[in-house]
Amino acid sequence: MVESKQHMRTFLQFAVLCMLATALISCGAVHGGVGATGNPTPSNSNPSPSPSPGGKAAIGHVVLVLEENHSYDEVIGNSAMPYLNGLANQYSLATQYFANAHPSIGNYFMLTTGQLVTLDDSFTGTVSVDNIVRELTNAGKTWKSYAESLPSVGYTGGNTGAYLKRHNPFSFFSDVVNNSTQATHLVPFSQFSADVSSNSLPNFSFVVPNANDDAHNGTLQQADSWLQANIAPVISNSQFQQDGLLIIVFDVGDSFDFENVGGHVPAILV
Repeated sequence: MVESKQHMRTFLQFAVLCMLATALISCGAVHGGVGATGNPTPSNSNPSPSPSPGGKAAIGHVVLVLEENHSYDEVIGNSAMPYLNGLANQYSLATQYFANAHPSIGNYFMLTTGQLVTLDDSFTGTVSVDNIVRELTNAGKTWKSYAESLPSVGYTGGNTGAYLKRHNPFSFFSDVVNNSTQATHLVPFSQFSADVSSNSLPNFSFVVPNANDDAHNGTLQQADSWLQANIAPVISNSQFQQDGLLIIVFDVGDSFDFENVGGHVPAILV
């Protein structure tokens, strides 16, 4: 699935299709614990307990976490990110995963609509094309977008503080903007830990750190600390252990990385 350098279905689309079909999933086209050079990925931490063995499992809960603006070679093997590299070493790392476009916004829409929609980071319109909210709702599945620094539940307005609307594609969808019930699934990130603790994660969780914690404005070390604090509890959670898939992916490569247009970026699957 990830060996060719073509514009491809994203891991998210694959994972959600598997979830909706309650199919069995295997990640045969990724390397577990192998970096770009073929050497083991260094790790300074024991990131988490391994989920229960058993090989293939039906996917019931997908958690997608988006990081920002760094290419594969900047992240994998970088001692500033011991937690993320520990996950890459312990679980699965896609070594040939490429973003679809520069700048960021097109990749966020590709992940959630299968289309670039726009390449304008200042875009403020409403998006009415088919999207993951529509498909999940039609399939009777639940979803939430957990956005750090979102000012309130259901907020579909513009940038505020460290919250960037263009990193939260759900806030553009007509299915959300024009539906007060669906809009309640746009929630501040503080709700995430509560839902993890109470075993009440939706079938699909879209996790958006703010611009200081996703490596957009802050450092990779800051992003790694955020991941360790907020994602480690998910992997240890009993609900996730039963039927979860976690994907941590960078949206786009750095400003000089235009390989396959969007750049070569890390994608880690647990």
